[in-house]
Amino acid sequence: MKIALLSRNSKLYSTRRLVEAAKTRGHEIQIIDVLRAYMNIASHKPTIHYKGEPLTGFEAVIPRIGASVTFYGAAVLRQFEMMGVYPLNESVAITRSRDKLRSLQLLSRKGIGLPVTGFASKPDDIKDMIKMVGGAPLVVKLLEGTQGIGVVLAETQKAAESVIEGFMGVKANILVQEYIKESGGADIRCFVIGNKVVAAMQRKAAPGEFRSNLHRGGSSSLIKITPEERSTAVRAAKIMGLNVAGVDLLRSNHGPVIMEVNSSPGLEGIETVTGKDIAGMIIEYMENTAQRGKTQTRGQG
Repeated sequence: MKIALLSRNSKLYSTRRLVEAAKTRGHEIQIIDVLRAYMNIASHKPTIHYKGEPLTGFEAVIPRIGASVTFYGAAVLRQFEMMGVYPLNESVAITRSRDKLRSLQLLSRKGIGLPVTGFASKPDDIKDMIKMVGGAPLVVKLLEGTQGIGVVLAETQKAAESVIEGFMGVKANILVQEYIKESGGADIRCFVIGNKVVAAMQRKAAPGEFRSNLHRGGSSSLIKITPEERSTAVRAAKIMGLNVAGVDLLRSNHGPVIMEVNSSPGLEGIETVTGKDIAGMIIEYMENTAQRGKTQTRGQG
């Protein structure tokens, strides 16, 4: 199989592992810097060019699109889909999962457990919104934030009001969420491929920190997840339309609640902690599912 890997950095662990796994299994794989790809959007024959040459003959594409280039990256991926190339994760599913508000609304509609979440536009509504999510302490999140950036724990009513007013003052879009104290600064990353959680790890915040992201100095360890957590993670990925996803959840007093569904989950932490060949599992999944022109969400935005 000839595979295109959309990645801006060939040195990243996840990129290197996917290339290694594909070659080990006998496939041809090319890394493509998504920002260097450019497109001819023609109805009779859509094409993608890269460094002066047309990209042809690809049977599958693995998108590893960073959050900062989602718009352009999704456009390139959409072009591959128009050319009949099978995407590991589809462009519609990626843009859906990257929109924090939209993804929470979709999960909510399907009855998935979530932290109580508020969204408002005007400072006049702040007090009622804080009350709506159960009061302080609460978490304020920038909609555009990634890897824990733009996430603030407001421990008192006054602090919450000040932080929310500050974000609104600079016209930032934010979510206000209940703080799940019983999770103890730990979350669970479930790695979903197809209809299975193939690996899971617990991420624990560093002392004095409440964000458990490994980029923020958090630690990770093996964890056994419950059948309910397993089912919730698989359903969340399916609702987003993602074949491969990192589903982050918290253990609350009322069961698992979803924090985020990540369309380009990193491989280093999960492979290191579990000792599993996740990259190999991803390539194997593609071998079993890749079909020319197979995109479930075609025409759905």
